[in-house]
Amino acid sequence: MSYMMKKSAAVRYQRLHGPDTSVSGFILEQMLRTLLKRTKLDRKHDIPYLAGYSRDGKIIYIDRELPCYFVARRQRIYTDRFLILHETVEKAMIDQLGLKYQHAHQIALRTEEAAVRTYGIKWREYDGFMQQYIKEAADEKLTRLPVDLDIKPYRDEHDWALLHRMQRAIKREQGQAHRKHKLKTRK
Repeated sequence: MSYMMKKSAAVRYQRLHGPDTSVSGFILEQMLRTLLKRTKLDRKHDIPYLAGYSRDGKIIYIDRELPCYFVARRQRIYTDRFLILHETVEKAMIDQLGLKYQHAHQIALRTEEAAVRTYGIKWREYDGFMQQYIKEAADEKLTRLPVDLDIKPYRDEHDWALLHRMQRAIKREQGQAHRKHKLKTRK
């Protein structure tokens, strides 16, 4: 490898100064930036359990009614980056390793928690904020559901009532998209 290639690689991926068994905010920040470049964020839909992903994993959906931040100790804590991390890790564990949703979710949750703590945010405050909205999302009427939402996690949870509501909402969305497409082609 040439000197310039080594120097270029060193700038992009700096090594840790210290034990690599410690949680590193620097490494987590690098990982988050990479994930944010590879995924698109969509906050225009109703998403049960607050967040999900498209079947191809390229879009991370966050429920449209979840605020982008909460206030803790007079500081705004923006949450999208942590949810994107969680959903991306979860999707990779399911697709790449064949894990069941429950197992992938636990790994993703621990990753999310590590990232939250690395930013100096108390997990209890962050999780308390999220839990308020998870409860609301479970009871919410599904009026805007993305047609490409990956429903495997909902199947694995055996929440059949929610799954049926979701499938009906997705069919409605597909029908509306089809009607709009027909109208455009007629003009």
